[in-house]
Amino acid sequence: MFDQMLAVAWRVLRQLARDRRFLGLSLFVPLLITYMLYVFFEGVKNPFVKPREFILPMGAFMVHFITYLLCTIVLVRERTAHTLARMFVNGYTRGSVIGGYMLSYSLLATLQTLIVLVALYGLFKLDYDWQTLLAIYGVTWLLAVISIALGILVSNFARNEGQIFPFVPLVTLPSLFFSGLIVPVSSLPQWMGALAYIAPLYYATEAIRGLTGQKGDVSQWAGLLIYGAIVFVLATFTLREQE
Repeated sequence: MFDQMLAVAWRVLRQLARDRRFLGLSLFVPLLITYMLYVFFEGVKNPFVKPREFILPMGAFMVHFITYLLCTIVLVRERTAHTLARMFVNGYTRGSVIGGYMLSYSLLATLQTLIVLVALYGLFKLDYDWQTLLAIYGVTWLLAVISIALGILVSNFARNEGQIFPFVPLVTLPSLFFSGLIVPVSSLPQWMGALAYIAPLYYATEAIRGLTGQKGDVSQWAGLLIYGAIVFVLATFTLREQE
């Protein structure tokens, strides 16, 4: 199974290397959006708005959104091109296929996460020590990898690229609404606050704010890890071997 997973990952990486426009946009867009976030907060002259409370969780959201969107569209394209069907015919297991895609796109997510955090650090002149920055990177990277698994899971229910677009706001916007990034989860009605547990951004936001000395819970990185494991299992078992 491990050999199959590596073979899938290597094929996907070669495909990404050939599609230079996709690869370039995947790395340039996070940088551009990060700069736009900087411009936005520079224009906000409200004493009640403290950018330091938002910028790192917003960076995590950007990585989450971009990684999820790109991975979802690419996986649907792979299905419509019958690439997945050919792998199953050649004896690949569902676990090796999912693991291969996770491994290859995790490398891309690693670069995207690094670009966003380095840009935020430079533009907003953050002064956290390197241990804190490394921990923040770990949480954001884990969110990016989970976003890949989430993209695979969602793509399993779409037969073409047109069907995938309703799933984009259906996943990313509730994740933003119930993450506590805009409104504290504690101020929401109890039934609504429970929805935070199905939003991966909630766990990342709590962990990042805890790491930066704000009102948060550092231990929620473990919740993010459990969330990712559940999504990975669901993505594996819902992957169709036949259309």
